[in-house]
Amino acid sequence: MSPVFPMLTILTMFYYICLRRRARTAARGEMMNSHRTVESNSQTSPLNAEVVQYAKEVVDFSSHYGSENSMSYTMWNLTGVPNVFPSSGDFTQTAVFRTYGTWWDQCPSASLPFKRTPPNFQSQDYVELTFEQQVYPTAVHVLETYHPGAVIRILACSANPYSPSPPAEVRWEILWSERPTKVNASQARQFKPCVKQINFPTNLIRLEVNSSLLDYYTELDAVVLYGVKDKPVLSLKTSLIDMNDLEEDDYEEKDGCGMDNLNKKLSSTALREGPNNGYFDKLPYELIQLILNHLTLPDLCRLAQTCKLLNQHCCDPLQYIHLNLQPYWAKLNDTSLEFLQARCTLVQWLNLSWTGNRGFISVAGFSRFLKVCGSELVRLELSCSHFLNETCLEIISELCPNLQDLNLSSCDKLPPQAFNHIAKLCGLKRLVLYRTKIEQTALLSILNFCSELQHLSLGSCVMIEDYDVIASMIGAKCKRLRTLDLWRCKNITENGIAELASGCPLLEELDLGWCPTLQSSTGCFAKLARQLPNLQKLFLTANRSVCDTDIEELACNCTRLRQLDILGTRMVSPASLRKLLESCKDLSLLDVSFCSQIDNRAVLELNVSFPKVFIKKSFTQ
Repeated sequence: MSPVFPMLTILTMFYYICLRRRARTAARGEMMNSHRTVESNSQTSPLNAEVVQYAKEVVDFSSHYGSENSMSYTMWNLTGVPNVFPSSGDFTQTAVFRTYGTWWDQCPSASLPFKRTPPNFQSQDYVELTFEQQVYPTAVHVLETYHPGAVIRILACSANPYSPSPPAEVRWEILWSERPTKVNASQARQFKPCVKQINFPTNLIRLEVNSSLLDYYTELDAVVLYGVKDKPVLSLKTSLIDMNDLEEDDYEEKDGCGMDNLNKKLSSTALREGPNNGYFDKLPYELIQLILNHLTLPDLCRLAQTCKLLNQHCCDPLQYIHLNLQPYWAKLNDTSLEFLQARCTLVQWLNLSWTGNRGFISVAGFSRFLKVCGSELVRLELSCSHFLNETCLEIISELCPNLQDLNLSSCDKLPPQAFNHIAKLCGLKRLVLYRTKIEQTALLSILNFCSELQHLSLGSCVMIEDYDVIASMIGAKCKRLRTLDLWRCKNITENGIAELASGCPLLEELDLGWCPTLQSSTGCFAKLARQLPNLQKLFLTANRSVCDTDIEELACNCTRLRQLDILGTRMVSPASLRKLLESCKDLSLLDVSFCSQIDNRAVLELNVSFPKVFIKKSFTQ
């Protein structure tokens, strides 16, 4: 037999699997994106009039640019009628997410991506909105006023947040989704995607966004839900299906929303009978494992049902060392975790961000999972996981002795006393506490015992009373600190900055955006520049006191600088910026929005001289 023949057989099998999956996709019209395959028209009676509603309340979101104690640039601006639309420009009365572009992925604080993330899951942020009446959606309009194009997915939930009794079942359905696309214009628009019809009424809508292709922050003004009270009758007009036009994400659309039937797949023992494993049993064990590494979690569960050999490979704990469950947030529950337990005894990286809300994961279910799977955990992502309580953090501190990376971003429902347990995780190197209710006493305890910290995020932590005390403790205890986020720290002064600069000489990234108590006249920014030569990212957003002296100190001492945000300063001239750009050869982002001395002509001249640098000049009409 030719040695090439087994490999040809394997390739044939893979081609067969691919073709079979495409065929299954074509046979399931309801799984396909409506803009490609199905046109749905609702036939409504005159009595079933369309209801038009603006959002009543914002019930959950992952991040926002604004402060927790203000309305400017916050998600809460999405409620009610438009504040700005149809005007275009940068307005404080709109909803703005924390990040844009790819700059945040290029920072020293950026985390490595998880393997085995489905290619169709590209959501970075979300916001959930409630409406007064439950309706069957006929349209969802998003009023975008600045740099549109971030919305990539719209979902509807069957649960009524205003119902006095909890629902027996909570379902999420994708109304519309699309890959991130570049919108060249920054002007306002009314985004009107073609939504899919669903078989339940809703008054809870979720927008998911991806801002990676945007040149600046997207700004949303309002969301309008159109719908009818009575269930419409579907009239389907099926178009011809071009097999070449089908992509893998079409079939995965439901898995992108949740793990439909995944529990059944995880627990299934119905394997194909017979000894014939094709030629896979002739391949080395390690090679099969390497091939299976390219499958998503639902595909791995499907493949486990084909034969005993592949079942053994698909259930091998080595396949689950990095486990990203965030893409399946809409269906992941206690049962899912229970079925995964036996496979996850070696898991080191675990992402449960966005999961478990509305009762999907219980404290007991989370505890059982960590008892089996927590001993080897090094990284645990729990952003926006609102099922967490004090007991959960206590369990993490007891069952995860090797934990080095903990993300609790936007876990704003955790009580302040819960954070005391984090101090037991002495090996922590990265801790994200953005938008949490951590208090000063708990944070001081963490800093005292977790001296190995290299990355610390305290952005928008409004319960901390004195940031100078915190900065002093960081400077005294965290000598290896490389990145620090103090975004919107309300009371840090030049004294705290001096402690940081002298105690943390390895700092590469420092975010002091919207810290109103810092004044350039005290020399704090110049001291930072002289004592932190490794700085690659420095955000001094909305500090009007930043001046030419500060910029020149950065040019002389921080030649590795890559990102600088001085939005809003009145005292920086084009001449000092030119010195900075000439000195910092690696500079890629310079935000000079609303800098009164930097007009459009100056920006144009700098862009001509330094074409590799993205120089942002925002405006308001």
